[in-house]
Amino acid sequence: MEESRLPPGQYVPRGRPVIHYGRVPTFRPERWDFRVFGATASGAEHRFTWDEFAALPRDTRISDFHCVTKFSLMANEWHGVTPATIMEIAPPDPGVRHVMIWAEYGYSANLRLSDLSAQDTLFATDLDEKPLSPDRGHPLRLVVPHLYAWKSVKWVRGIEYLLEDRRGFWEERGYHNIGDPWREQRYSYQEEQGEGPP
Repeated sequence: MEESRLPPGQYVPRGRPVIHYGRVPTFRPERWDFRVFGATASGAEHRFTWDEFAALPRDTRISDFHCVTKFSLMANEWHGVTPATIMEIAPPDPGVRHVMIWAEYGYSANLRLSDLSAQDTLFATDLDEKPLSPDRGHPLRLVVPHLYAWKSVKWVRGIEYLLEDRRGFWEERGYHNIGDPWREQRYSYQEEQGEGPP
């Protein structure tokens, strides 16, 4: 059953590998905030403190997780806040088609708005009924199961609504702008017309 869910070139490893760029940040709830900015419908920035974010309605998603380094972790149970909940409070301008997800240390990943609003996407605080560990993204990470996992940003701090697409951290360093594991969209040289910013 798991094999039928594996994208091309992926394998299920022993254990649960953890990969990230840079050091693990320290969570200070009194200083933490989550910002929604850029092309918002109102033109204003929205800001959530940790207490405000933690009080938002929660949901659960069970999904697979595909790393561009070729391992896949199957049937993970994520618990957190849906992007739809955030976008209802802080809606984008009607012209927005892309977003930039921002994290600690200025890390970023760009997504199509349709990827952020997909049914399986979640801002997760828990994994398999336990709070995320620091190296897995505590207190908050984005989970976009239908894309390669570098799009599932750890230590998320905000959403920037974009009127024009722009490459994020790894996309500027040669990764594919979209990152669909079923099409093995690993590198920017594989991009077809219209799949990257002008």
